[in-house]
Amino acid sequence: MTTAPRFTSTGRAVALALVALAACGWLVYTQWWGQGGEHPYAYRDLTPQLGRVEFTRKVTAVYHSRPPFDRLLEATMPGRAPKPPPLDWSRDQVIVIALGPRSSSGYRLQILRVVERRRGVYVYAREQTPSLGDPVTPGVTYPYRLLATPTTAKPVYVKLQGRP
Repeated sequence: MTTAPRFTSTGRAVALALVALAACGWLVYTQWWGQGGEHPYAYRDLTPQLGRVEFTRKVTAVYHSRPPFDRLLEATMPGRAPKPPPLDWSRDQVIVIALGPRSSSGYRLQILRVVERRRGVYVYAREQTPSLGDPVTPGVTYPYRLLATPTTAKPVYVKLQGRP
């Protein structure tokens, strides 16, 4: 006696439809709802207070307490790390964005905007590069930004836009 197959083409079609529906739901969440609710997010640029730091590699990181931030500075400039600016770590977090070494004084890192959305905090930055006619001083520079923002449980995303 032969029995019918356990899964029929109807069952496969239903399973495929459920997978497609889940994929569409995920796309709606990530592209529409998750990006919604945008509003400016307060930040302070602490770069001038920290001074020159020689980040020899690209860094994008968020620090919620002082000890890990101190370790970053000490690892970056052993024995000569600058003293971090005063910060209330119970209320604030710091975001470090460093480009790594550049060949002249004509490179800058500009913060375009910082916004909060439903899914997280987004920092938009752009590297400004010198044009051929710009007066620059040759020598290694280390463009970076140190931002202080209110502490949040949301993830922070750094969107580094390309060179103009």
